[in-house]
Amino acid sequence: MVLTQQRKQELLSDYQVHETDTGSTDVQIAMLTERINRLSEHLRANQKDHSSRRGLLKLIGQRKRLLSYMQQEDKPRYQALIGRLGIRG
Repeated sequence: MVLTQQRKQELLSDYQVHETDTGSTDVQIAMLTERINRLSEHLRANQKDHSSRRGLLKLIGQRKRLLSYMQQEDKPRYQALIGRLGIRG
């Protein structure tokens, strides 16, 4: 469920906006999406793990807030990001 350092570096190189970018909205959303996907897989196998389900809901809420911010600030970049990540329909 925890992202390895190697996977974080892959996400950074794929979604960073500029060369030294480590915390832009794109990168944060990509990392949250990766964690959400891993946690969803865990919950499919462990349906009674309610504390992990609560953590999943918190991550989804955080990603939703970041996506909302990005949609307001830069609509074309938002559309491109959700297309790359395969979220929201």
